[in-house]
Amino acid sequence: MALKDKLEAVLNVGLRVPSIMLLEVLYRWDVSSFFQKIQRSSLNNNPLFQYKYLALYLHYVGYILSLVLLTLPRQHLVKLYLYVLTALLLFAGHQVSRDYVRSELHSGYEGPLYLEPLSVNRFSTALLAQLVVCTLCSCVMQTKRIWLFSAHLLPLVARLCLVPLETIVFINRFAMIFTGLEVIYFLASNLLVPYNLAKTAYRELVQVVEVYGLLALGMSLWNQLVLPVLFMCFWLVLFALQIYSYFSSRDQPTSRERLLFLFLTSIAECCSTPYSLLGLVFTVSFVALGVLTLCKFYLQGYRAFMNDNTMHRGMTEGITLLILAVQTGLIELQVIHRAFLLSIILFIVVASILQSMLEIADPIVLALGASRDKSLWKHFRAVSLCLFLLVFPAYMAYMICQFFLMDFWLLIIISSSILTSLQVLGTLLIYILFMVEEVRKEPVQNMDDVIYYVNGTYRLLEFLVALVVVAYGVSETVFGEWTVMGSTIIFIHSYYNVWLRAQLGWQSFLLRRDAVNKIKSLPTASDLQLEKYNDICSICYQDMKSAVITPCSHFFHAGCLKKWLYVQETCPLCHKQLKSQSQPANATAAPTQDILPANPNPAEAGQGEPVAEGDQSVTQNGVPVEGSQASPSSTSANPNLELGPQQADTVDSVDVHPPRRDTSPGVGNPGSGDLQALHVSV
Repeated sequence: MALKDKLEAVLNVGLRVPSIMLLEVLYRWDVSSFFQKIQRSSLNNNPLFQYKYLALYLHYVGYILSLVLLTLPRQHLVKLYLYVLTALLLFAGHQVSRDYVRSELHSGYEGPLYLEPLSVNRFSTALLAQLVVCTLCSCVMQTKRIWLFSAHLLPLVARLCLVPLETIVFINRFAMIFTGLEVIYFLASNLLVPYNLAKTAYRELVQVVEVYGLLALGMSLWNQLVLPVLFMCFWLVLFALQIYSYFSSRDQPTSRERLLFLFLTSIAECCSTPYSLLGLVFTVSFVALGVLTLCKFYLQGYRAFMNDNTMHRGMTEGITLLILAVQTGLIELQVIHRAFLLSIILFIVVASILQSMLEIADPIVLALGASRDKSLWKHFRAVSLCLFLLVFPAYMAYMICQFFLMDFWLLIIISSSILTSLQVLGTLLIYILFMVEEVRKEPVQNMDDVIYYVNGTYRLLEFLVALVVVAYGVSETVFGEWTVMGSTIIFIHSYYNVWLRAQLGWQSFLLRRDAVNKIKSLPTASDLQLEKYNDICSICYQDMKSAVITPCSHFFHAGCLKKWLYVQETCPLCHKQLKSQSQPANATAAPTQDILPANPNPAEAGQGEPVAEGDQSVTQNGVPVEGSQASPSSTSANPNLELGPQQADTVDSVDVHPPRRDTSPGVGNPGSGDLQALHVSV
């Protein structure tokens, strides 16, 4: 059943490709210029020229027939192709009969066949070909009445009966007329079939529109016709024909530079119409999808196909190509100019593919560096891909500067390549920091600050590159040629890559500064208090050699609490508001009666512990909701789980250590079930 479904899917696409090819031919065929050539030639007095408007009408009828073939159901499409195949077989049979009659007339022999070896050979060959044609027609039409397709055997039978050669010529014409009458009768008997199909299709379309709407109708036709695959196959066939026509007309070998030029010009030739341009767009989308899929498979193996990301389907690259082609008027240019512009557009598409590859690799590389996975093969794949994404965009930008004169479009490509290399460099630096911390077997105290500075550095470089691009575009618009498209691109680039980045970076800086000020306002625990508390940090599950004390008398690492405060200003355990203290930041005194006991009795839980169920509040998007009831385990202390749209970039580091509980005697674990839920995971 699976093989049958695949075969039907292939037929559904393959049988519709000729309809797109016919649309391509009709679009390229200029009827007016065609008749002007006839008028200037010796065919001026030909009666065909008198029916110019009839030919124009037939030109538009060809469009209608192509659309009908494109939208015809698969079962009826298969039948139509079988009918066409039968007609071609009948035509081939009559061609064989005509050639046989001509060869007999040329020989002039009218005697018995068995007396002339050449006549026997001609007769045997023609008879075998006619029997094959009759058998194939009977099989294709699924009928046992083979005599319906045997009219072209009459000249052979007449020659076998020693009928004069002049009479055999008339018999051959009669056979052709008889076959033509059969075809006309078949067409007349099925004359109402197109009308019935159109009526049924119209009724179904009306029902679908009334029930589901036009959008559902469009999606249904898109899925049934498999338009992306159909246009991709059409463009690949067109491209293959273009390459074949070039090599078939040349005898000498082609150099490497000539091959590159041939590749670009062939692509330019194959996007000269809207249909071929759509085919190129879908082909680029599928190529981008294949590259991104190989990237995910290289990094994760078969696990990459378990959680597929809908953002990396290759459609971004295809849409980018379509927008640039439409805005620049690609199909209206000459072949040479089209090839040059297409090379620039393809560079932009490649830059977009590299950026998508980075978006796939970045979280995988960071997660691998933060984990304790010691598989060298996994680390090699991740690092090698990052090195490729670091070197190749820089090399591409260098080659662009070498072969092209700088303009606004090329500056966008170069800036995108530079930004990709900078992002990869930042990812590799953070990965190296994670690996160094893993080798040390203990957390780095200021790791969060180091990662923040690394991210801030390359984001500042990204902002400066975007600012340079905008400045260059504005200067080119003011002092050079002004275009609507260039101004639109500059405005979009200024808003998304300059203004939004500056706004987001400033908000991140303010949130981090507020968190640092709140940490500095909290009192620092003394050695006596830490010895009496005798527990681990409930966020990172590591021993506390130093800690800060919240107003609700909870102990945390300063760095762990700072990462929590990037998201919300509440205690990770009891969710009380953490207000700035009037006490100096280096104060070490704290009421000892407020310090949590080392091992509270579970039976007495809730008496002196502020984590009582009735005192808790639920946070939503980092803001505490008053009056809400929730257990501590229902609210995680992981800051990555409640990021708002403007807080996502403020958390620039993650805790890379798994839970480690001290199992030495005398160390208590207060609220172990709740603390497990509050662990800051990767």
